[in-house]
Amino acid sequence: MREARRIVVKVGSSSLTTASGGLDADRVDALVDVLGAAHGGGDKEIVLVSSGAIAAGLAPLGLRRRPRDLARQQAAASVGQGLLVARYTASFARYGIRVGQILLTSDDTSRRAHHRNASRTLDKLLAMGALPIVNENDTVATDEIRFGDNDRLAALVAHLVRADLLVLLSDVDGLYDGNPSRPGASRIAEVRGPEDLVGVEIGSAGRSGVGTGGMVTKVEAARIAAAAGIPVVLTSAARAADALSGKETGTYFHPTGKRSSDRLLWLQHASTPQGSLILDDGAVHAVVERRKSLLPAGIAGVEGEFTAGDPVELRDAAGRAVARGLVNFDAREIPRLIGRSTRELARELGPAYEREVVHRDDLVILRP
Repeated sequence: MREARRIVVKVGSSSLTTASGGLDADRVDALVDVLGAAHGGGDKEIVLVSSGAIAAGLAPLGLRRRPRDLARQQAAASVGQGLLVARYTASFARYGIRVGQILLTSDDTSRRAHHRNASRTLDKLLAMGALPIVNENDTVATDEIRFGDNDRLAALVAHLVRADLLVLLSDVDGLYDGNPSRPGASRIAEVRGPEDLVGVEIGSAGRSGVGTGGMVTKVEAARIAAAAGIPVVLTSAARAADALSGKETGTYFHPTGKRSSDRLLWLQHASTPQGSLILDDGAVHAVVERRKSLLPAGIAGVEGEFTAGDPVELRDAAGRAVARGLVNFDAREIPRLIGRSTRELARELGPAYEREVVHRDDLVILRP
């Protein structure tokens, strides 16, 4: 933790706003004091993933609580995002730090061209000494293209910028083995793998009522980042300075895997399948156990509308998703390929059909 140079910090709405909506300037300044000091030392690069746009827009629009409908959430985000960035800009200016705003939807991590653009912008901002502030683009995001919570977004951004550490800030000082408000609950200092979380009661809602996450989403984000080789610290906003300085605080998630390609990470965690391919038992074994490509002979059915290059789910006969991959054919082409060998298809339809439906290099396994 002490040696981490590039750090992604995620802060939730409950750490920045009041329960009734509106930014808490003192809370924002307290966070910026910590980030400004770390950034100003010159040995650390900070990327801030900040929630709070919708919550900040509630009071100005006369809304007493976070609306349930998407249209009013978008309206609140439109008002609140400007207030949020203006507050950050003014607060970071005290340290002579310029900030840059980046608003993302899941499309920006699942579409390759958008993904490259986002990565290039973040890299350039950091190279120029600016501090990127990332948020989901709630103003235009629909249900179909939402991350759903900024915890998962933070994990993907950490991979996108090749971060050395992800710090998830909450209103709780770590992960507990039960409800932290109940007597007897103990903080879990380290998580080395999924086995350390067996039997742990993980809450799904925050106390403030202005956010969308909870401990469930933070643990899932930590799992995503750790599986990609990025260590994670989960602690409270009040202890952000300890996390950034490498002191023991909160819950530390050890890396459980190696850094994967950007393409495979977004394919597994950020892409939206456009359809499904149903596999026979032999194909399921070949894809899941032997890590082979999916050939036409192993397909038993096709569902949905998609075009070549789209992400699709690979399902077994019982309908369970076993993998996800980038398909090499349009949905309308698949029916005439089902159950046939590539050699047979090449003789009848041409050499373009002597190939995999999903290549193993464009495929991720969803269950062991």
